[in-house]
Amino acid sequence: MELEKWEEEAKSMVEIQVKRRTIKNSALLEAMAKLPRHLFVPEGLRNLAYADCALPIGEGQTISQPYIAAKMTELLDPRPGDKVLEIGTGSGYQAALLATMGCIVFTIERIAALAASAKKIFEELGLLDKIKINIGDGRLGWPEEAPFDCIIVTAAAPEIEKAWVDQLAEGGKLVLPLVVSFNVEQLVKITKTKGKLEQKHYDYCSFVPLLPGVKT
Repeated sequence: MELEKWEEEAKSMVEIQVKRRTIKNSALLEAMAKLPRHLFVPEGLRNLAYADCALPIGEGQTISQPYIAAKMTELLDPRPGDKVLEIGTGSGYQAALLATMGCIVFTIERIAALAASAKKIFEELGLLDKIKINIGDGRLGWPEEAPFDCIIVTAAAPEIEKAWVDQLAEGGKLVLPLVVSFNVEQLVKITKTKGKLEQKHYDYCSFVPLLPGVKT
């Protein structure tokens, strides 16, 4: 894919798929327009990298539809300099998006091959100074680096893990796809205020399940 081509496709993706669906965060829109999403997609699918759909990335995992990545990021409302914990590195696109917005990202991936692939892309994009990767069980969070201003979970969680809540800073936000009933998932935003949790529900969605343990 030629440089000019992907830049045009990225801008079109933002205008048609994201802005028209009421995403308004200007820093987010700018980051999505300048981030080469095709680098996070297998070569055989790069012609679809900016399409309005999720795509397989191997190991039974996917890269989310651009709108869903945008929606979750807008709900998270990260600020430059925020410490963000990501549960599920996957392709690396979400972590790169947050880093491009000026966040310091701590991302956990249970599949070693995906973590290695994402790290190469981060290095190519010059983002390794803003992204730290750990291979582990995301359900446990990253206690050594807590507290976090924001936590984002990029796999369908059957429940809100206590570790995530404990590692969320006062005033922090947690965004995740939560399984709300059999085969039904919904984006949920949790805000921690004076130790209490405010929970709001948003779009219905479909993610790969959050799995325990580590796959080497």
